[in-house]
Parts: sequence; C-alpha cells; structure tokens
Amino acid sequence: MIKEMKCPGCGQPQPPDSTKCIYCKQPIIISNFTSVADMPMPMLNKYVRSYTETLSEDPQQDAVQFSVGMCYLKLKLYDKALAAFERAFEENFDNSEAYFYAAICVLGGKKAFLNMRAEIDKAEEYINAALSIEPKAIYHYFLAYIRYDYHSRKFLRMSPDYAALLITSKRAGLSPYDVDQLFKVLGVERPTALL
Repeated sequence: MIKEMKCPGCGQPQPPDSTKCIYCKQPIIISNFTSVADMPMPMLNKYVRSYTETLSEDPQQDAVQFSVGMCYLKLKLYDKALAAFERAFEENFDNSEAYFYAAICVLGGKKAFLNMRAEIDKAEEYINAALSIEPKAIYHYFLAYIRYDYHSRKFLRMSPDYAALLITSKRAGLSPYDVDQLFKVLGVERPTALL
C-alpha cells in the first residue's frame, strides 16, 4: 500500500494510493521503465530525492523501493538499482517485475557474454523467481538471451537451451515491443540469433 506522499515532480501532497499527481499529472509511483525512459535528468534527480526522503521515513514501502530502482536503472546506477529492487521483493516477494529488473541490473549494462559466471547464475536465479511467480513471455525471452549469449557462445550446455526458450516465449505471446524495450533497458545490442 502506498502511504500518503508528495508528488516527486511538483512536490504537492497526494492522497494515499495515488498513482498520478492530481495537480501536474506526473506519475507518483514508477511502475515500468517506459515511465522514466524519456524523463530528463533534472526530473529523475527530483524523483530520486523525493523517493529517498519517503524511504528514510518508512523504508518498507515496496512500491517506492521499486520506483527508486527504476530511476537508478535509467541513470545506469546498476548497483543502487539492484539494491532497491532486492529491498522491493523482500517486502513484496510476489512482485515478478522486481526480480526481472534485478536480473537486468546484475548484468550491469554489459552483454551476458562479458559477465562472470557468478553474475550469470544470480541473473538466472532472479529470472527463474520471476517466472515462478508469473510466466511472462519476456521473462522466457530474457532467459533465452542469457542462455544464448553466455552459455551457447561459451559452448556450455544448459537445459532448456536458448532455442527451446525462444519457442516458449513466442508461444506465450512475445511482443516485439517488449523485446525492443528489454534491449533498451539492458543497454546492449540484440544478437542476430535472437531476431
């Protein structure tokens, strides 16, 4: 539950559980990457300050933790974003999106191939947690990307392999928009094998 807080954009007090500011119409809580994708740096900084202030008073607001994680992710502050997403799912363990974005942060803006095995294992652990909560097509696809770019390219066998995961993601209704957004958030180019 979102407790009463001020709009991160204009600073006006908002009723509890508001998702958009009743004055400036900016989002109160960031629920997806699209909300911050085009947000200018000064606005992002305002949001981070506002969320940090709110969390200093009550750190157990998982939606605010998730929101600050999204802001840090947009700023490419992967360690801070990861910590925020981990706190978010500690407070609300059935938030599949928090696990999904935590997995993205673990890769740190690098291709899966360039990460150490410990990071890959952690990212896969988080993706599998997200899948156990909600088997979204994009989660299967993200796992397929890791299985291709890390495991397949290093000639490591994994089951299911990336090809099987690609089929699963397409059967689950994978959207080209979600794929484009994933690689935008990851900050890497999409491998041609996954086109």
